[in-house]
Amino acid sequence: MAEGKTIHVYDYVNLPYEEVRERLTGDALGVFRDATKVAAERANSLASELRVNIGGIEVGTDIAIEVKSLEEVPASGRSPAKTKLELEWEAAAMPRLFPLMRAELFIYPLTATETQLDLDGRYEPPLGVLGGVMDSVVGHRIAEASVHQFIKDVAAYLRAEQA
Repeated sequence: MAEGKTIHVYDYVNLPYEEVRERLTGDALGVFRDATKVAAERANSLASELRVNIGGIEVGTDIAIEVKSLEEVPASGRSPAKTKLELEWEAAAMPRLFPLMRAELFIYPLTATETQLDLDGRYEPPLGVLGGVMDSVVGHRIAEASVHQFIKDVAAYLRAEQA
């Protein structure tokens, strides 16, 4: 990942790594879509949704996510084996008005019964110089909050699905 503003967020799922890995490598886009949809009538949409609460008002937009690559990273030293999904997303409608995100989602065991979801990403603010100014004022906080909500939604969905 080269340019852009960095975002790093994480959450955990109280399930074994193998279960989480299987679910996300088998149908990551389905998990993202189902985890982030807030209204049942939109469940058939192919897009996922990013949302954030700003001053008590929830703002969201459908996003088109693409899994660019999937890689199994072997254990090395004290670091456990990991699964890495390279993701890219942008707004499904009017993509140039919203940031373009490129991220790596790492999935790895914390314990025998807990799995970490660790997203390290970079986004490009929209609207050129104007977007850069807006991003420095408030945009980065909004982008970070929406990506944090995304990971939180995915983790909660995976936990609830197995309950």
